[in-house]
Amino acid sequence: QVQLVESGGGLVQAGGSLRLSCAASGRTFSNYAMGWFRQAPGKEREFVAAVCRSGGHTGYTTSVKGRFTISRDNAKNTVYLQMNSLKPEDTAVYYCAAGAYWEKVVPADYLYWGQGTQVTVSS
Repeated sequence: QVQLVESGGGLVQAGGSLRLSCAASGRTFSNYAMGWFRQAPGKEREFVAAVCRSGGHTGYTTSVKGRFTISRDNAKNTVYLQMNSLKPEDTAVYYCAAGAYWEKVVPADYLYWGQGTQVTVSS
């Protein structure tokens, strides 16, 4: 079992930045690929970014490429999502998740989930 707790969400103006953190506990953090997903009201949960176990490989959905950066610190059992140049359409609840493969972009492929943190971008 892996417990995940997100933090760092909030209200920001368009063009601003936020850094989300996700602290893990339980089983060995470095055994898992980590992903960030988001869910806006009335929409399905969607993939945002993922990082492999070592941190050497990352993947992003097209709409955030060049603006968001995923990273991890295995010594701190934490994964981060640096979000720059935020847009109103980035408004959602952001979730971190742990899974076996960083290439996976479907929520069902991830094993453990945090409770989410709200990100609101005003225009």
